[in-house]
Amino acid sequence: MLPLILLVDDNEEILEFLERVLKNKYAILKAAEGKEALALLETEAVQLIVSDVMMPVMDGFELCKIIKSTVEYSHIPVILLTAKNTLQSKVQGLELGADAYIEKPFSKEHLLAQIASLLANRNNIREFYASSPLIHIKSMAHTKADEHFLETLNDAICKNMEDADMDVEKLATIMNMSRITLYRKIKAISVLTPLEVINITRLKKAAELLARGEHKIYEIADMVGFSSQSNFARSFQKQFNITPTEYMNSKHTDNKTK
Repeated sequence: MLPLILLVDDNEEILEFLERVLKNKYAILKAAEGKEALALLETEAVQLIVSDVMMPVMDGFELCKIIKSTVEYSHIPVILLTAKNTLQSKVQGLELGADAYIEKPFSKEHLLAQIASLLANRNNIREFYASSPLIHIKSMAHTKADEHFLETLNDAICKNMEDADMDVEKLATIMNMSRITLYRKIKAISVLTPLEVINITRLKKAAELLARGEHKIYEIADMVGFSSQSNFARSFQKQFNITPTEYMNSKHTDNKTK
């Protein structure tokens, strides 16, 4: 599926121009101002927003401020477009959490490069988190709201790690969120399902315990909620491309050489 981009501008001609530029690489949604854009975010899994600054009803600054301070949307990159070229307006946009600020008139190549860079950077961060045993989940955060959400999510999973039956419903209840909202938020930040995040969090906790060297592997498997050592070992190797034994030995070797 193509990444979904929301275009926000009260000028229909500019909306049509932006759509022509982007439609070959991205799925497109359009809104005429900020409130209309927020209504779309309630039902659509938008991956990036390109918004004009000067608009009626709700301008781009206010839209950006709301997006970056709302836990359901704070992960979405925002590019602000403006005819204002003053330093003050640029600073204002960036202080509100905008990920990029592009002055009109702009080249389509510049816009395409900026969008591709933002999306690629986030994908690289997600892949690094998933494949690295000791990297914390909050490494994927791009805003304070995201960081708080991810830390709360990690704590919720870790405190209930021995529950081998923990699923999305249980996690949503612990997080005091609806299942759909939790699923959408986790998926948008990490491209992972909640069950995948639960599993990776278990395996990362296991990596931490293996690195300490204070427990047997079968004990660690049980501590992080796996029903058997063999199931744990298969999952660990699949996720991190190394067996639990190899990982533990490598950490002990590292400690001896320090």
